[in-house]
Amino acid sequence: MKTTASIKNIRRVVIVFIILLALSGITAFPLVTEVDFMLAHINAFPLFFHDWIKTVYHSVHQTPSIVLYGTDWLAFAHIIIGLFFVGVYQNPVRNKFIVNVGIVACIAVFPLAFICGPIREIPIYHQIIDCCFGLFGVIPLLYIKYQIKQLENNFPTNISAYKDAI
Repeated sequence: MKTTASIKNIRRVVIVFIILLALSGITAFPLVTEVDFMLAHINAFPLFFHDWIKTVYHSVHQTPSIVLYGTDWLAFAHIIIGLFFVGVYQNPVRNKFIVNVGIVACIAVFPLAFICGPIREIPIYHQIIDCCFGLFGVIPLLYIKYQIKQLENNFPTNISAYKDAI
């Protein structure tokens, strides 16, 4: 049944999306360790990154731990946002609004990066890296949205048949 295959495809993509969203947030927990590692291996990065790595290293090490606690909450927020997508996994049609909110959030990365980036003196190449999160996040969400539309177009008239498919 095409409906069952669509639901399985949606679920696979949702699981990958949740995992990647959580991983992108979890990387904020060891921020100090990460910048220490980057400085220790600075020669592995292109030359134009060197000054930026040094700036980030010094900034992180001058930042009080209480402010770095904010990055812990950033990581936590990524995990919690990922949990909302469990609703899409469970019932994609009923919870399609979560996908729409995710798409809007991914698109909103661009103005945030290009407005706040210059204000915070973030180099353009780093703003572009930040935009990649929105770009690479919106791709699976658009696929999920398309699959949900296909489900809606083929939605059985008997709701119990739909429940049996999932």
